[in-house]
Amino acid sequence: MVDLARASSFRAGVVAADSALRSRQASKAELDLCITACAGWPGIQDARRVVAFADGRAESVLESISRVVFDELGLPPPDLQAWVGNENEIIGRADFLWRAYRTVGEADGALKYANPARAMAQLERDARLRAAGFEVVHFTWRDITRTPDQVAATIKTAFRRGVTR
Repeated sequence: MVDLARASSFRAGVVAADSALRSRQASKAELDLCITACAGWPGIQDARRVVAFADGRAESVLESISRVVFDELGLPPPDLQAWVGNENEIIGRADFLWRAYRTVGEADGALKYANPARAMAQLERDARLRAAGFEVVHFTWRDITRTPDQVAATIKTAFRRGVTR
């Protein structure tokens, strides 16, 4: 994983590191130890940056890439896989949560809405989140890879609405 992070793009390194952490094939401590042992190797600074950014709570390549894009476009780091609700109930778990802005981000993979019942449940969940005072932003692989500036603008608009609620 450290060699991949040394030799590839930041995005590819984060995808690999998130996956390694999520699947428990490596821990942050193990990755840090490897980086320390390879201190003089070419690209080790890139690997150090990847490991510092990596988060095993990212559950998919889409979520990992989204985090990189958020960072590149100056969005504050979200909490990952966070439980969201109000004082009366837990409504659900969000892929991304910016609690200070009362904004939820959802990275929608291709299979998420293949089942009509699941799609209806998602609409109901979104309505409950909005009723609890949260903004909800959905985006897809295509959105985050082809029009990332538009995704970031939508999230920033949600931030502004979220803090005025």
